Amino acid sequence: MTNMSDVEFVVRTIAQTAVDNEKYFGDLDAVVGDGDFGYSLARGFEIVLKDWDSYDRTDISTFLSKVAITITGRIGGTSGPIWGTAFLRAAAVAKGKTDITGDDAVAMLRSAITGIMARGNAELGDKTLLDALAPLTDAIEAELIAGTTTSEIVSAAAEAARAAAEATTPMIARRGRASYTGERSIGSPDAGAVAVAVILEAIASNWDSRGGPR
Repeated sequence: MTNMSDVEFVVRTIAQTAVDNEKYFGDLDAVVGDGDFGYSLARGFEIVLKDWDSYDRTDISTFLSKVAITITGRIGGTSGPIWGTAFLRAAAVAKGKTDITGDDAVAMLRSAITGIMARGNAELGDKTLLDALAPLTDAIEAELIAGTTTSEIVSAAAEAARAAAEATTPMIARRGRASYTGERSIGSPDAGAVAVAVILEAIASNWDSRGGPR
């Protein structure tokens, strides 16, 4: 069971990781894209961190919805709508909840994936963040079925995200600005997928020291 404190930890880690890796994510994007991914993500999540204490925490859904509004309005380019949609879709699944189960978390991620697909007109294999997000969700679901601990589930998700992000390297980008480069997009991993992996690794490495119940 995950509570509001855990959700806050995850969202804050996402935001801080985006800010801390601005140059890295931007450099990755510059290989085949326009290089603004790191900058856009960092500027939006900077606002999330700045406004952190002002967000309504009535329940998990309300909190995530407020964060989503900030992301959508403050992150430039295509990233704002994509990441904002992910948070809004997750929030809808958590409506009225102050605690979420592992199954809830999987449902939230599945809904976020569906939302991103619709918003970005993207599919798995198009060399986007979906190619890391879907495998990590599958890993979480598999670990839940196996009955492992939450810490082990988070670690498995991070490992799956990293492997999946690296697996985007030989793909041809079919969505976003990177798709304009055609075969030149082969040979470097997708910046969005790598960002998902780096975020999951940050969550996993700090999970046991996050505070609150385990």
